[in-house]
Amino acid sequence: QLQLVESGGGLVQPGGSLRLSCAASGFTLDYYPIGWFRQAPGKEREGVSCISAGGGSTNYADSVKGRFTISRDNAAKTVYLQMNNLKPEDTAVYFCAADLYLTSVQDMCLMDFMVEYWGQGTQVTVSS
Repeated sequence: QLQLVESGGGLVQPGGSLRLSCAASGFTLDYYPIGWFRQAPGKEREGVSCISAGGGSTNYADSVKGRFTISRDNAAKTVYLQMNNLKPEDTAVYFCAADLYLTSVQDMCLMDFMVEYWGQGTQVTVSS
């Protein structure tokens, strides 16, 4: 059974950092592009960052470019999202997701409705 479990969320002050982890089980992570998405209260879910199966291609939302970094360790079956210089507008529930067929990282980040497998989410709150 394919499972994705996020961790690493929490409360942080503006300007602070967090690293989210997405642990995969029940499938071979190596073959799957992975995306991080977020949903703030009252807003639509949006793609934050996506990474190709091999890690060679990445995509970032304009709002996080230069602050967030996505990476993956297929041997450890984990994908990470390093978030630096966090802002209050980054407050949201963050989800990781996987889909075998969305091989374009740009498409994956834009077409969240097409993504098949989702984790349960982890809350990130940026507040002083």
